Amino acid sequence: MSDIGNIRMQVMWNRLVSVVEEQALTLLRTAFSTSVRESGDLSAGVFNPKGEMLAQAVTGTPGHVNTMAEAVAHFMAAIPRDDMFEGDTYVTNDPWLGTGHLHDITMVSPSFLDGKLVAFFACTAHVVDVGGRGFGADGKSVYEEGIQIPIMKFAEKGVVNRDLVHLLRVNVREPNQVVGDFYSLAACNDVGRRRLTGMMREAGLSSLDDLGTFIFSRTREAMLERIASLPKGSWSNELTTDGYDEPVKLAATVSVGEGGLHVDFSGTDAMSRWGINVPIIYSKAYACYALKCVVAPDIPNNAASLALFTVSSPTNILNAARPAPVSLRHVIGHLVPDLILGALATALPGRILAEGAGALWNIHLSVRPVAGAEGRRAEVLMFNSGGMGARPGLDGLSATAFPSGVHTMPIEATENTGPIVIWRKELRPDSGGDGEFRGGLGQIIEIEALAGHEFDFSAMFDRVRHPARGRAGGVDGRAGVARLDDGTPMRPKGWQHVPAGRRLVLELPGGGGYGPPERRSGEARQLDLTRGYVSGSST
Repeated sequence: MSDIGNIRMQVMWNRLVSVVEEQALTLLRTAFSTSVRESGDLSAGVFNPKGEMLAQAVTGTPGHVNTMAEAVAHFMAAIPRDDMFEGDTYVTNDPWLGTGHLHDITMVSPSFLDGKLVAFFACTAHVVDVGGRGFGADGKSVYEEGIQIPIMKFAEKGVVNRDLVHLLRVNVREPNQVVGDFYSLAACNDVGRRRLTGMMREAGLSSLDDLGTFIFSRTREAMLERIASLPKGSWSNELTTDGYDEPVKLAATVSVGEGGLHVDFSGTDAMSRWGINVPIIYSKAYACYALKCVVAPDIPNNAASLALFTVSSPTNILNAARPAPVSLRHVIGHLVPDLILGALATALPGRILAEGAGALWNIHLSVRPVAGAEGRRAEVLMFNSGGMGARPGLDGLSATAFPSGVHTMPIEATENTGPIVIWRKELRPDSGGDGEFRGGLGQIIEIEALAGHEFDFSAMFDRVRHPARGRAGGVDGRAGVARLDDGTPMRPKGWQHVPAGRRLVLELPGGGGYGPPERRSGEARQLDLTRGYVSGSST
């Protein structure tokens, strides 16, 4: 291909990325749920007619993006090509075919140009409720966790499936929010379709075949070049998580060869009877993300880059079999990157950050008036983040959602969704592990129902009994704490009650430190004191 041809293809590649960015922004601007609108708990992408991901939006989480990359093939297997029409939109929340739990909705829409199928658009988002027991770990099987939507049509030829909408409305606690998010997802794909066909007509393209070949060939060449520079061999690591009622061991072996990297989860503990199990599609998504962070963080994420990473596992908590409960699959799944990075730290000394808080400290509140009082009922979802691990050469980021990448919800947006008050939301001093480079800080959050109200909450917390470990001589981060304001301890997982007049206090975990503490400069320590990141007693 000539230089001019290469330049033209690169321009079209950039245009394609702008298309999926607008696709994602449509979802952000129209979503009803705060988890999508405020936190960006979503993904969006464009695929060729074979179901291979050409480009993804920057907005989105690895758990959504990388599962979506695999999910489109499941849609194509379930819906024959002869049954695909212009104006169609397909949907599922199947945890094993989508993104790992029922609360995530995946939609796929075919895109036609002059009657010819030229692409698919896909998107995912977390909705506030799917019925069942609610967002929590207490279910004994997926059947208790909410309504299950098999791969089916949300719309055919532009006509919405009203029967599906009616089923949703009578099965969820917040029907307007949930149904609104379904329409937002469909609109998101529709915007992508219109922008793509407009781009193709403008550029005189009848298909994306040549552009796809350009994208995949350049990506593969760049990835193989990076892999060639890595040491070859196999390295293993283990990580202990809190689990539900007993600790859970995660184990991984990472193998680096000439043609790619492989992760094997053999040695990981068996499936749990509680809803913290992880379908392999989600474990694979975060495993690939961790590998890419090390191998090629600057190379675009698409089918060609993901193809060089493979994952295997016997049936265990990271490869849960249907119908295992999987509602809180993210709690274990978000720790997969720390598990894999710990293995690679041996192969790549001085290049891997310390462990961090990992799992989001999500909390779902079911707020109601106390008996005999008038008030408002509401389902409120909050995303909160602990500290990241310290990096070789830099302190860890505080209150930052690694590896999920979602934003922390603003207090004002959260309080607007239900009768609650957030009295306190600030960094937690002394929570980052000491070291030459300090771990990131967690947060302290206090939540109370408005006068005359009480609430139940679903705890989804980890790093309470097993804090983030430091690396290369760094000190462990501080463990998390969940309690009431009178000191009553609360469990890190499961549904629990907060009576009227009491406040729930969450002290989020910090990240581990990197390097021996004695190497930390006096200037850095003084700055920590001045900013209140540490107390005087900790120095």
